[in-house]
Amino acid sequence: MANIKTRALTEEEYSLIIKTIREGFLTKDNIKVRPNERIAVALTIQLNLGLRIGDIVNLRLSDIVKDGSRYRLEIKEQKTGKKREFTVPQEIYSYLQSYALDNSIGPKQKLFDITVRAVQKHLKLVTDYLGLENIGTHSFRKTFAVSIYNNNNYNVELVRQLLQHSTVAVTQHYLSVQQREVEDALAKHIKLPS
Repeated sequence: MANIKTRALTEEEYSLIIKTIREGFLTKDNIKVRPNERIAVALTIQLNLGLRIGDIVNLRLSDIVKDGSRYRLEIKEQKTGKKREFTVPQEIYSYLQSYALDNSIGPKQKLFDITVRAVQKHLKLVTDYLGLENIGTHSFRKTFAVSIYNNNNYNVELVRQLLQHSTVAVTQHYLSVQQREVEDALAKHIKLPS
C-alpha cells in the first residue's frame, strides 16, 4: 500500500466505515465486497486502544490479564519491541470476550487471524467506495490520539505515554499540534484598543 499521509477520522467517518465493513457493498465495477466482522472489530479495537494494526492482528484474549478489579493488557509491541502494559476498560474486554465467544476463538488463539496487508486492502476498498481520502489503518490510531488529547486538556505527555512515543516532539508532530497551538495562542493574544 502506498505510504499516504494518514489523518484522524471524524466520528461520522468512523461510524460510516465500520457500518460499511459490517454490511458489505457493491463497487462501481459490480464487485461484491462481503461483510467482514473480523476487520470491523479489529479496527474498532485499534481506535479504542490506540495500538498499531500489527499489534491488533496478533492480539489474543490471554494478552489481557485480570489484575484485581481491572484488566491489563500485556504485549510486546511488534514495531518497537517495547513491552506495553496498560489498563483495558471493562467494556472493551467484554466486547472482545463476546467476539471471541461468538467466533469460537480460544483465549490463546489470535482474535483476528488476518494479515496487516489484508486489513489495509479491505479498508482501502471501503474508503474508495465511500470517497474518503488519506485514511489508512493508522488513521484509527491517530483518532485515538486526537481524542485523548482533546478530551484531557490537550495533555501531550499523556498521549505520548499512551502511544509510547520516545519524545513529546514526536507526539506533537503525530498530532499536528504545533500549528493548532500557535493559532490558539495568537487568537488569545489579540489586544486591540477600544
